[in-house]
Amino acid sequence: MILDYSKEDLVKLGGIHTAAEIEQQPAVWEKVYRLIAEKKFEIERFLQQLNKTYPFVRVILTGAGTSAYVGETILPYLQCYRRYEHFYFESTPTTDIVSSPYFYFQEEIPTLLVSFARSGNSPESVAASQLGEQIVKHFYQIIITCNKDGHLAKNAAQNENSLLLLMPEETNDKGFAMTSSFTAMLLTAILALQTENLDNIRSWLSEIVNQGKKFLQDHLEKINEIADWDFGRIVYLGSGPLKGLARESALKMLELTGGKTVTAYESSLGFRHGPKSIIDDKTVVVMYISGDSYTRKYDIDMMKEIYTGRTNSKVVALTQNPDDEIQRHCHYLIDSSTKDWPDIRLAFLYIIFAQTLALKKSIKLGIAPDNPSPAGIVNRVVKGVTIYPYK
Repeated sequence: MILDYSKEDLVKLGGIHTAAEIEQQPAVWEKVYRLIAEKKFEIERFLQQLNKTYPFVRVILTGAGTSAYVGETILPYLQCYRRYEHFYFESTPTTDIVSSPYFYFQEEIPTLLVSFARSGNSPESVAASQLGEQIVKHFYQIIITCNKDGHLAKNAAQNENSLLLLMPEETNDKGFAMTSSFTAMLLTAILALQTENLDNIRSWLSEIVNQGKKFLQDHLEKINEIADWDFGRIVYLGSGPLKGLARESALKMLELTGGKTVTAYESSLGFRHGPKSIIDDKTVVVMYISGDSYTRKYDIDMMKEIYTGRTNSKVVALTQNPDDEIQRHCHYLIDSSTKDWPDIRLAFLYIIFAQTLALKKSIKLGIAPDNPSPAGIVNRVVKGVTIYPYK
């Protein structure tokens, strides 16, 4: 059984790859750790050399679509991490860089482009790398990719100013939507920029792996109930790193339901400023409640406001340490069964919920999750992009 389906049923439903790739994630995380541990000294040499050579290094986390949201999710976390004191992090999609490179690449500013890429063949990802080489005098790259045969991987292998970090082969998802590739690349970025803490990380990674397996077992019944409800809209709300995760969660539902489910995302505080208009009687609002004692106050306030509102919308709360207040103000409670985890760790559990719900909603709507856009409106690797010469 995979996510409560037999393999035979998943093949018939057109969801065997997506379901397996969601379920395999805890095992993948263990493999990612081993891969980064093996490359620890190579990674440290590369990063320390940059930190010592330049008083300022612009570090751009980039990718397209889900790959971009890896950077958006991890950015707040990295901005608080100061081992490499000359690194200044930002998150900018390749789709922004390619259309307006002059905003992000300056000739005299040393730049490290950290590219997240499942295939490594997206036109914008390849073009962003080429533009950096063209414009920036001191240009370096870290390529975090799931495809050893992609353009980015091949180019990095031939470039002494590039570091290639390949993910386990099974993360090169066969399904349309990125699932295990997202969490594998997210974990890689965390590990690669904290190689000095790998021994300490090993213990909490084991907790994430164990909880990841348990999380699916514990909450499949509730996820089935939510998917069975006839909702036409879903909103994901989160603060800090969980806002980037909310964006990725919304995209998963949009992709896997072929656009039939309207999706949105916001921060808890930002939702009041217009986006809250989306709520109607057939809306599910998913609250990613922060593990931080200060931030979660704002998340809980928004949850209560929606729950006591004038619509028949449903509120789903994902949280650790749920108290009576949380339990009284949601229709579905998804308890992470963790204690005092920071949000970047909770992200690995929360996204499994979103991926699984999107898969089940897709199947309920009669859509094949492995290929939710058979007409080719969207493609696994983007097509139809013209890259123009930049002078």
